[in-house]
Amino acid sequence: MKRIAHLALLLLTTTLLSAADKPRKLVLIAGKPSHPPGMHEFRAGSLLLEKSLQGVPGFKIEVHTNGWVSDEKTFADADAVVIYADGGGGHPAVQGNHKEVLGALIRRGVGFGAMHYGVEVVPTQAGAEFNEWIGGHYAKDISVNPIWEPDYQKFPTHPITRGVKPFQTKDEWYFNMSFREGMKGVVPILVAKPSDATRDGPYVYPRGPYPHIQAAKGRDEIMMWAVERADGGRGFGFTGGHFHANWGNDQQRKIVCNALLWLAKAEVPKNGVESKVSEAELKDNLDPKPTPKAPQPKKVEPKQEKK
Repeated sequence: MKRIAHLALLLLTTTLLSAADKPRKLVLIAGKPSHPPGMHEFRAGSLLLEKSLQGVPGFKIEVHTNGWVSDEKTFADADAVVIYADGGGGHPAVQGNHKEVLGALIRRGVGFGAMHYGVEVVPTQAGAEFNEWIGGHYAKDISVNPIWEPDYQKFPTHPITRGVKPFQTKDEWYFNMSFREGMKGVVPILVAKPSDATRDGPYVYPRGPYPHIQAAKGRDEIMMWAVERADGGRGFGFTGGHFHANWGNDQQRKIVCNALLWLAKAEVPKNGVESKVSEAELKDNLDPKPTPKAPQPKKVEPKQEKK
């Protein structure tokens, strides 16, 4: 009996050690092609983030394209899922049974994150779920999407901000999110003060301005945030990522790479994720998109002489 007990203990120890050695796995879902070239390059941006995270100990990342995973079996051993895609009524999270699939993952403690348009859902479709899963969401006519250049100077003490230095990137940085009541559990990560001109618009769509946004002049806004959920999982929202070129900014890329590790409960390096992206690499994997046609001058017909 002692021998059997010893073997059972050895088997349990081996299993636990094996589980501890298993890398944390993140599934990154890139949306379908949209917008003109250089914007909403979800596939190319996701592949750059994957490349930047290669070699991080104890971490594995899978990139899936066209708005969902090729086989949902990949979720079986996922520690976190992130969606970087178009949102609103076409959000990948609300297509078919996807909301139920994600809900089941989250109930077992899987981390969930959303980036850029992916933070926007129709409130009646998934607003309550996104507030539970990531702490907040972009709500049409409440939140806004101007193109501006926040000046990120200060960061909270958090694994996501490790090694991140002050930076600025001009992007479609959304703000005035619809957060959980009382911001319960929400940790602001990227915070800056929009100028009065930014609040006055125009916004990308609808152009605005919105009186409630103008009335808040002088107030700081949150463009990235993180939560630790009651189920043990984690969540984050990142509102930048419209212009693909901004993934060439070392600090923006670092803070998002850090967030991906943190979300999956992998160890974030003391100085954050160090990576480099060349101009040539920024041009890799771009979606094939038609080049916008230049506006043609109107043809002016010659005036006819009166007879």
